[in-house]
Amino acid sequence: MTDQVQKIVEIADDELVLGWRNSEWTGIAPLLEEDVAFSSIAQNEIGHARALYELAARELGTTADELAFDRQPDEYRCSRLVQLRLVPDWARTIARHCIYERADQARIEALKRSDDAELAGLAAKIDREEAYHRMHAEMWFDRLEDEQRFKAALEELEPLFDVRDEHIPEFAELWEEMTMVRRSVAGATW
Repeated sequence: MTDQVQKIVEIADDELVLGWRNSEWTGIAPLLEEDVAFSSIAQNEIGHARALYELAARELGTTADELAFDRQPDEYRCSRLVQLRLVPDWARTIARHCIYERADQARIEALKRSDDAELAGLAAKIDREEAYHRMHAEMWFDRLEDEQRFKAALEELEPLFDVRDEHIPEFAELWEEMTMVRRSVAGATW
């Protein structure tokens, strides 16, 4: 696997797992508007994962479904930050949202400068959608930046973004849920 393909898979893994984690707020977010916002953000992240997996799959001679759902838990390259199950802690969830969107913006900018025109184009499309995620995160950052619980969550979670060599125990449970249909129904596709 080339470095570029590995990076694409890492980003796709982050997007997929974060999408699943954000979807856990559906129906229970503290405000109706946030229920809708987090559901929408979750759908976008999972869609971005699929598009990135499709690019990587062509290079690897596989499919997006196989990359997303047929690997064993230890084969995923997602950061520990996205693996965390933070429901029902809204302050920590928003802290993760802020940290992730800042880091994701830098990764997307790098992909937009790629010599691979298809990858650069996909990154530009993703960036247009992610702009709304960043605005949402910034709005919440402005609202919570003086709250002690939020500050503590930022400090606690910030170091977890770049950690990809190990998984937290909660990830195995999420993997079971994410891959259940694929494992139980032969030939199931995304």
